[in-house]
Amino acid sequence: MLALKLTIVPLLIAAITFAGHRWGPAVSGWLAGLPVVAGPVLFFIAIEHGPGFAAAAAIATLAGVLGAVSFAIAYAWVATRFAWPTSFVCGLAAYFAVVAVLYLISPAMPLAALVAAGSLVVGPRLFPRTAPKAAIVVSSYAEVACRMLAGAALVVLVTHFAASLGPNLTGLFAVFPLITSVLAVFSHRYSGYECTVLLLRGLIFGLYAFAAFCVALAMLLPAWGIAPGFVGAVSCALLVQFLSRAAVQRA
Repeated sequence: MLALKLTIVPLLIAAITFAGHRWGPAVSGWLAGLPVVAGPVLFFIAIEHGPGFAAAAAIATLAGVLGAVSFAIAYAWVATRFAWPTSFVCGLAAYFAVVAVLYLISPAMPLAALVAAGSLVVGPRLFPRTAPKAAIVVSSYAEVACRMLAGAALVVLVTHFAASLGPNLTGLFAVFPLITSVLAVFSHRYSGYECTVLLLRGLIFGLYAFAAFCVALAMLLPAWGIAPGFVGAVSCALLVQFLSRAAVQRA
């Protein structure tokens, strides 16, 4: 189990990084919106603590989409005037502020779905304006390694402390903007703020699949069990991901 935790997420992060090398920051951000970290975290939690615990965590993760969107918007606006350290701190502040409120509210499925849907609809309209395209920047091997190590660390930490945190806080931390922050920092540092804004805006469109995954998982896990529930949730996420990409391309 530990070997899986240390390999699955890092490999997915590497795949997203190299996709960004090929197709640019908007596609990289769109792919980063997939449940690349939260999906494996919830899977390991379901195995270790049962499908009921994981289903409750999935509802909290769904509501936590607002935190991921808040991080992206805050980082993007601060990046138009300041360097990446200030932008990163402000983005994290926005994320943790939202997480604190959501933890106190502990929204049920209908409210969590409403919060996630509202943030995804309104979020893209709140970004600063930039050029429609930015240059593709190739990451160094050291940068890719840092992303992979950070992903493995988050999975191990969240799953290890899940019992102490409880399903609500575990689910909220599962949507911690780990990949997003690493992508944003390196993009901002080496490519400028416009490239970073494009990446973060692309992330919002990718989060539709993330939200669909959480909804499907919360509904299917109690009834279908772990394996069928995750297969159904992943299938739902992939379908929504391709539909969202087609919609963005038409727009």
